Amino acid sequence: MQELTPDQIRQSFVNASRSEVKAVTFPTDFDAVDWENLDYLGWRDAKMPQRSYLIYPTENGPLGLLLRAPDGGSGKQRKVLCDLCRDVRCETEVYLYVAKRSGPAGRNGNTVGTLICANFRCSGNVRFVPPSKAPHLDAEAIRSRQIGGLKQRIELFFARVKG
Repeated sequence: MQELTPDQIRQSFVNASRSEVKAVTFPTDFDAVDWENLDYLGWRDAKMPQRSYLIYPTENGPLGLLLRAPDGGSGKQRKVLCDLCRDVRCETEVYLYVAKRSGPAGRNGNTVGTLICANFRCSGNVRFVPPSKAPHLDAEAIRSRQIGGLKQRIELFFARVKG
């Protein structure tokens, strides 16, 4: 992913009002982001914990989503699979993140949701290929396929939000 500035990110949102964009709080470690190993940038707002952001690079510039994160949950611990990385060995929680649809649909209250790793570490999850005892398996091909699948599923989620 190409390095982005806070201004580029603020201009990328497709489902947020001007006041919501103005209120974006960037992560404290924003200057240390490892852009080369990211397929998207995601984080939870430290000042407003129910707010999260997902930024995805496209040929026409980055696209950003304002997401609503859960505020607690049912208290039941269930194992669910992240819709983006589909990492079966991941030990982190997975949350249902909800995005207001863009345009008139979003202003009318319509939303779409998807399950995403709570810590937005999908890019790292798809790059890990466990060692195999089968010498014929090509780890780099597996990693490439996993990264491609992540990108495809992110694009589908953005398409659902944009309607």
